[in-house]
Amino acid sequence: MTYTYTPKGVCSRQMDVEISEKDGKKIIEHVRIVGGCAGNTQGVSRLVEGMEVGEAIARIEGIKCGMKGTSCPDQLSIALKEAVAQM
Repeated sequence: MTYTYTPKGVCSRQMDVEISEKDGKKIIEHVRIVGGCAGNTQGVSRLVEGMEVGEAIARIEGIKCGMKGTSCPDQLSIALKEAVAQM
């Protein structure tokens, strides 16, 4: 399943997440983040690929960017939650 999310309060403009279900676990297959700090968003995307959704959310949820109340990783955690809710 591929889910597209529009982040709020950050520099990135779009997040596409592909999640599959294997052996009863929801696994992040691919993440594409449009906009934002290229090195950071590519790094976060590659780090969570292959990871179970719940583990990724636990690791990135609540991260803040400077004085903002959120960040691209935090917004990705929201995208992952929304995607799983639609599965």
